Amino acid sequence: MEPDCGLDWAQHELGHASLGDRRLTQRLVILASQLAANPSASIPKACGLWGQSKAAYRFFDNDKVNDNDLLAPHYQRTKERLKAQPVVLAVQDTTQIDFTSHPHTTGLGILNDREHRGLFYHPTLLVSPEKVPLGLAHHLVWERPKEDFGKRHRRRSRPVAAKESQKWLASLEATSKLQAEMPQVRLVSVADREADVFDLFVKAQELNLHLLVRAAHNRGVAHPEPYLWDYLEATSVAGHFTIAVPRRPGKAARRATLAVRFSPVSLRPPKYRRTDPRLQPLSLWAVYAQEEQPPPGEAPIAWMLLTTIPVNSLDEAQEKLRWYTCRWQIEVFFKILKSGCRIEQRQLETAARLRRCLALYAVVAWRILYLTLESRRVPHLSCESLLAPEEWQALCCFSQRTSKPPAKPPTLLEATRMIAQLGGFLGRAGDGFPGPATLWQGMQRLGDIVIAWRLGRSP
Repeated sequence: MEPDCGLDWAQHELGHASLGDRRLTQRLVILASQLAANPSASIPKACGLWGQSKAAYRFFDNDKVNDNDLLAPHYQRTKERLKAQPVVLAVQDTTQIDFTSHPHTTGLGILNDREHRGLFYHPTLLVSPEKVPLGLAHHLVWERPKEDFGKRHRRRSRPVAAKESQKWLASLEATSKLQAEMPQVRLVSVADREADVFDLFVKAQELNLHLLVRAAHNRGVAHPEPYLWDYLEATSVAGHFTIAVPRRPGKAARRATLAVRFSPVSLRPPKYRRTDPRLQPLSLWAVYAQEEQPPPGEAPIAWMLLTTIPVNSLDEAQEKLRWYTCRWQIEVFFKILKSGCRIEQRQLETAARLRRCLALYAVVAWRILYLTLESRRVPHLSCESLLAPEEWQALCCFSQRTSKPPAKPPTLLEATRMIAQLGGFLGRAGDGFPGPATLWQGMQRLGDIVIAWRLGRSP
């Protein structure tokens, strides 16, 4: 008999996958529910019986399954979640998935040096301005060949299509296709300083797609002050903007007040490419936010944002700054994927198998992040929107030390707090909302609790 714990969400999210064989789709749904119920566990522990574990390994080894087909139903469900959103931020970024500790895995590439092996992962996470992760829109994975090591010093002589910078344009093209399918939603591609590539702005204008990128280079501008930073610093302060700075190792969380400047800018092409007749100055808008009085020992926060969207008022400048803070959600997504789902500990024999495994765990990591943020946005929503009946019933019985579940399901916030308490969240008056770490630890325990609860109720 196949396990059914948590199948409701997995069936809804992935049950329409077209993998060429109905049995493969059924296995995908079962495997997703098993891994989501115990995200930090090894695959054998998450699957339980040896027969289930063997079926999981066969699934990851099946060459008929590829990343795009596996994720296609998730992309479709994500589009449904987008429909009610006037603005959606398509946040893109790169992380390294390090499998150096698995020397027998074949097909891996090098990472930042020849001693480390693994995969590069560049997803596009769709986030609402309220920071709710709505799902993935693009999933790009590649291995860096050994022969590419050391080519960085020649990057200026190589076209973008031949460089890893192509990843930013690939995400932009995927977002553009989604924009064409959903014209009622305003999609904005958001990225950090690594994406400050001139060709990215050119491509965004070609695609007529909105872009918001934090600048890394003090580029030349066609203004009295010859460089970007000089030009913005010469403009007057329009107002101030306060942000919450998250906790970092050795640094407590704090609030920072930033002085805000903004202006249209005419951005010149890079000097080494100004002879290219195809490249002309770009008309963009810049928003410069700088912390003028940082705490002692703290480096001041300074963001130079470049956008294709007109910025004509302080409110519009502050809106772009709020959008940029949503970029942190993809960092949390990476943390869940690595620490919560422990993707770098997955031991499979080939890079192809790891790619399939990564695609599935990406959906699991998204679900944990979605549960974390959605419970804050709509706390009074029924938890049945994300938990199967058996899950919330077992959760309530265990948390309340009773054998009879309540007649009505708890709210999403109540269920989230109970799950987080299984993972060590104390739930005191001043503790605020639970974070993703206690949630993934709680989900791991919830899977075992559901199994025990089901066994206790069987004849």
